[in-house]
Amino acid sequence: MKIVLVHPAGSNWVPGQKDITPVANRMPPLGLLSMAAWLEKRGHQVDVYDCLGSERLRPHAAIVRDILDRRPELVGFSATTSGFLDGHELAAAIKQKHPEILTVFGGVHISALGAPLLEAYPAIDYLCMGEGEATLAELADGNRPGAIDGLVWRDNGTVVTNPVRRLLPDLDQLPFPAYEKLDGFPQHYNLPLFSFIQPPGATMVTSRGCPYQCSYCDRSVFKQGYRYNSADYIYAHLRHLRERFGVRHVNIYDDLFTAHRKRIVELCTRLTERPLGIQFNCAVRVGHADDDLLEMLKAAGCLQVSLGIESGDDAIMDRHKPGVHVEDVRKTVRRIQACGLRAKGLFMMGLPGETEASIRRTSDFVMSLDLDDMNMSKFTPFHGAPAWQNLEESGTLEEDWRQMNCLNFVFVPHGIASREALDELYNQHVKRFYSSPGWRRKFRRRLWEHRWSLWHLIRHLPDFIAAKNNFEPRKDH
Repeated sequence: MKIVLVHPAGSNWVPGQKDITPVANRMPPLGLLSMAAWLEKRGHQVDVYDCLGSERLRPHAAIVRDILDRRPELVGFSATTSGFLDGHELAAAIKQKHPEILTVFGGVHISALGAPLLEAYPAIDYLCMGEGEATLAELADGNRPGAIDGLVWRDNGTVVTNPVRRLLPDLDQLPFPAYEKLDGFPQHYNLPLFSFIQPPGATMVTSRGCPYQCSYCDRSVFKQGYRYNSADYIYAHLRHLRERFGVRHVNIYDDLFTAHRKRIVELCTRLTERPLGIQFNCAVRVGHADDDLLEMLKAAGCLQVSLGIESGDDAIMDRHKPGVHVEDVRKTVRRIQACGLRAKGLFMMGLPGETEASIRRTSDFVMSLDLDDMNMSKFTPFHGAPAWQNLEESGTLEEDWRQMNCLNFVFVPHGIASREALDELYNQHVKRFYSSPGWRRKFRRRLWEHRWSLWHLIRHLPDFIAAKNNFEPRKDH
């Protein structure tokens, strides 16, 4: 079957302000690339269309024309919450021109909501629930819809939800993602600026799921299990990226890269004994980052370690990230940096239970850590996350899917006066961190090391100035 897999652009910024995602941080859609590789292994012909794959976003009419020029029999969309409506508009336009083309949606938003989406959005023929490789492959193979686990479909107008599909037991059976299907990979894709030294960069995922239960994390696709690629598979995957595409830096986007210590020890040993000329970044969790492991990561080529911290208030942590405590975070950051690794803190503002006081405590805590980098996301309640269940008790929600992208406050806790007050607290914190003398000293010291990022920033300076202005107080006209 001729298949086109589409990654919708969705909404990646703040309404009314310029979306700089295509120039700031363009990452390959790994889920679709894995799906494409699996389908081709089964004998299907697959194209991948990444709507974020060029530096300027294209209008829907041009995207639909490009997709139809490939003469697909099936078009599959992978959709986040903020990207779902964008994907549906594309599907509706495709159906209007060629109603015989099958349209299939998968991804976290679909897996969280299921059948109601098929009832409300007639341009969608099928939903793939959960892990999608095998489900979509069986549909493309021509199997009866009623016999395909994990599929939601219409039977004479009645929406039918088939039994849940079992997760793949061995991730090593997956072929490497089909990076080659992206126009201009890897040169036309870029990692977050100043997070790497040598371009070009790429991304990888080496596990699925997480053994922990944080309140804000949507587990609709991979459920509660934790599966991972072996050290041999990861090493071969890295070698594939280095030899075929010339990649020099890889960001590993596992939820928790070091959860299974033995495989990381084996991987680090291989990378130390047989270096590939690749640096990498990864994420760890308090309790999964002992000194020996950090030293091994450094020797294997790790540049930066991200640490999910979320808050500097222990009461908020107990509620949303149980088992992680502020003082343990402080010690872990010190140990990461003592090993010569960079420490990036990942935080979240606006969680249920937050107050202005807890947010200010978090900001003070961030500043006390002397981090190499920081990311503060805006809490977004997703349908498949535990926090969704009790939102009404904790605050007010504006369920606008286009804004549910961790870049807008759609939820306001009872302890905060308004969305505007939350935005002001957020902007104050971001400016405070990046204008601090300590962070600026580190940045200046590494400026030549990051000359590739600096050159990219200069090339797109007007876009980044516009993004910086988003953190300035808005003036009434």
